[in-house]
Amino acid sequence: MSNLITDIKKLKDETLKNLKNSKSINTARAYKSDFEDFSLFCAKNGFKNIPADTKIISLYLTYLSSKDVKISTIKRRLVSISVIHKMKGHYLDTKHPVIIQNFLGIKRRKGVSQKGKKPLLISNLKQIIDVINQQNEPEVKKLRNKALLLLGFAGGFRRNELVSLNIEDLEFVFEGLKVHIKRSKTDQFGEGFTKGIPHFENYLYCPVKNLNNWLNISKIKKGPIFVRFSKGSKITNIRLTDQTVALIIKEYLTKAGIDNKNYSGHSLRSGFATSAAEAGAEERSIMAMTGHKSTEMVRRYIKEASLFKNNALNKIKI
Repeated sequence: MSNLITDIKKLKDETLKNLKNSKSINTARAYKSDFEDFSLFCAKNGFKNIPADTKIISLYLTYLSSKDVKISTIKRRLVSISVIHKMKGHYLDTKHPVIIQNFLGIKRRKGVSQKGKKPLLISNLKQIIDVINQQNEPEVKKLRNKALLLLGFAGGFRRNELVSLNIEDLEFVFEGLKVHIKRSKTDQFGEGFTKGIPHFENYLYCPVKNLNNWLNISKIKKGPIFVRFSKGSKITNIRLTDQTVALIIKEYLTKAGIDNKNYSGHSLRSGFATSAAEAGAEERSIMAMTGHKSTEMVRRYIKEASLFKNNALNKIKI
């Protein structure tokens, strides 16, 4: 009997671990943050947060819309509230007319168009690399930043994927570089996939060459590739954060005389997709590099790239 009790306890512990890992860390964190915001709204107004009444949730959605929160964020908050209710053993009817009709009304009044972050196109990327070369900075810092930005662009990486890379994920081959991605946003079960980065003709902007230069000077043999510096530009084994990618992009855009507003770490990824589409790359080849599972986002990049290329006004002679 005691063995059975011990086994059940172990099973419960393992079950809890499975439940915690059913969603990515970032997703779980988003659910928690969203529900905390809803709970704060309820506490301030004397409402019960769980189980919550559909009318209260509808009021919360209206409250969010009045705070100029994006439609996508409002939608995510509703999903988060629903998930937390289910996890706590409560049923929440998110399809109730009082919620759905209110949400549709909010969408109509606010509009669903979203202004995304600007893509860092290849022309701007080359300007940034040129500016880095001109900086009066330690060579080791310049090599790291060039490798980070060029690899991030060439591989169409999400910023979190980029800073999560380890030396063990790289394989230098005759054709260039193979990068093995263990896990990504659209690969929650860690099936993994490989990106191929070929050599560029111009070595100044070649991600493979620049990454090699960084690894040679940093002497990194294991663990994270992109790491912080301590005082005196000494290399540490502390991995860069994904926010650092955005800060580096913004810093060098400013130094290049380019307005850095609306650029982020995602600008490398969207910049690759837009530049590839502009150059005539096929949808599936772009998706093979970026790891997109849905064509929806990739087609948005292609549409953006074709805005002037396939413009009907090009046929009009004035």
